[in-house]
Amino acid sequence: MIKLDIKKALVSAEEVAAIESEVAAAQRALEEGNCAGNDFLGWMHLPSSITAEFMTQVQECAQVLRENCDTVVVAGIGGSYLGARAVIEALGNSFQWLTNKGENPNILFAGNNIGEDYLYELTEYLRDKKFGVINISKSGTTTETALAFRLLKKQCEDQRGKDMARRVIVAITDAKRGAARTTADKEGYTSFVIPDNVGGRFSVLTPVGLLPIAVAGFDIAKLIQGAADMEKATSPEVPYAENPCAQYAAVRNILYRRGKKIEIMVNFQPKLHYMNEWWKQLYGESEGKDGKGIFTAAVDFSTDLHSMGQWIQEGERSIFETVVSIEEPEHKLLVPSDEENLDGLNFLAGKRVDEVNKMAELGTQLAHVDGGVPNMRLVVPRLNEYYLGQMIYFFEKACGISGLVLQVNPFNQPGVEAYKKNMFALLGKPGYEKESEAIKARL
Repeated sequence: MIKLDIKKALVSAEEVAAIESEVAAAQRALEEGNCAGNDFLGWMHLPSSITAEFMTQVQECAQVLRENCDTVVVAGIGGSYLGARAVIEALGNSFQWLTNKGENPNILFAGNNIGEDYLYELTEYLRDKKFGVINISKSGTTTETALAFRLLKKQCEDQRGKDMARRVIVAITDAKRGAARTTADKEGYTSFVIPDNVGGRFSVLTPVGLLPIAVAGFDIAKLIQGAADMEKATSPEVPYAENPCAQYAAVRNILYRRGKKIEIMVNFQPKLHYMNEWWKQLYGESEGKDGKGIFTAAVDFSTDLHSMGQWIQEGERSIFETVVSIEEPEHKLLVPSDEENLDGLNFLAGKRVDEVNKMAELGTQLAHVDGGVPNMRLVVPRLNEYYLGQMIYFFEKACGISGLVLQVNPFNQPGVEAYKKNMFALLGKPGYEKESEAIKARL
């Protein structure tokens, strides 16, 4: 199992014990479904409730895409793509584009920005590709995703023909309503349902994440098993001191009340960059409301030690760090000896590169703690599907508990709509005439 180490979090056992009743009440509210946002608790027991029949459906659809596509574009934004990308990037070859020999399709992502150059370059790249599309949108009208899908749908039909396009375009959307559901039914696409009671940022273990991950060639059964085991390990029957989600939520809230307003997610494994991005959305969107919430930031070490390292070491003491530490890498590489030793690294000759990385991690933690930065450490045995499943559920469960301790609704995101209203008014979208007049007057 993955383990949480809070020994260097600069909080006392008495402080952690003092907040136990608040954490227990939050966890109880989640389990009993009587908390704010209780219509979005479908993720809570999702891992243990996934059926073999459902898994077969996902894997069969993934196989159709794998057999008919060399490239699959996942169209989605926020929780509709970050979880899948986090897992695929963590498990994949860092040089997939160069080393792919055709065993698995390349997975690309679109619909998460409105960059014209990005979309132009993507469509140009796809011109000689046998590509398919996984369109992930509950409504089908989210601007970024809908715009990308409109382009990709037309290109896929033009390049591959309408019959093949129907086979290699998949919709993950609402069961009954919305533009994406209407299109899927009209065109005859294979489709999967985004559960009504699972919000986007908690949706990795639904078809939203599972289908792209399966298409990429990874074992979604092991991912689910890891999450199910973490579900058990964080159940209400587990004592407070042994429950990693409860402990993480407790320490975060203790530090926040002390004025630590920024949490920095740290990795020493570049493959975890998008796991950081997924975590940032999960916690930022869940807790940042009602004038409250820890600001979520992330760094890739040791790279960012040469940029943000100075600020973390000696800047304003409003931060704490959570370090994800991978115990054993998947490959072994030894530092060679060099006769001239001009770089002075012969003292490392014969050592594993990971040993150097681990000492960088330990040295950094000690320096930052000495500099007044509380540190938590999530220890992960290996970077594989099983432990990533554990990580996903760990962060989701802890997020629900932490948000309720903070006394916000962790499952809504009212602030996300503000920019959309302004954008639609500026673009002259039908139905926004009054807002358009008002915003033009302001400008």
